[in-house]
Amino acid sequence: MQVFLNRYFLFLQKTLSGLLILLLIPVLLQVFSRLIPFIPRYIWTEELARFAFVWIIMLGSSVAVRDQSHFYVDLLPNSWSKYGHLLRLVGFVFMLLLALVFLIGGYYFTQFGATQHSEIAGLPMWVIYIAWPLAGLSWILFLVEQVYQEFRSRETI
Repeated sequence: MQVFLNRYFLFLQKTLSGLLILLLIPVLLQVFSRLIPFIPRYIWTEELARFAFVWIIMLGSSVAVRDQSHFYVDLLPNSWSKYGHLLRLVGFVFMLLLALVFLIGGYYFTQFGATQHSEIAGLPMWVIYIAWPLAGLSWILFLVEQVYQEFRSRETI
């Protein structure tokens, strides 16, 4: 399972890098078309940039969950460090609940988008909306891995 998660994580990172490059193209085209008079002003660039940005956010959140670089608030004093294991597990539970909301709600969101098309490019909207349940599924996979590692580290202590 660890090999699969490592490969999936690498795939997400490479896809995220590709989407960032893809985002640069329409944004640069928009900027240059405003500054250079002979470059036409394409309207589809705004829509493509927005769709790429949505996917970047969803994939980036999945990468952040695996890296454990998502927000982590250190509210408790160091004297509570003996409860760190328990507090991490509570945090994982809340993140798993949010991941389930994204997975289940995203499924219905994608079904809703199956009947719609974008105004300018005519893309089916499910292509954009499916990012939500995929992010939720990715979070679940990575959080289950982290919970497993947390219990393994606790056993070795």
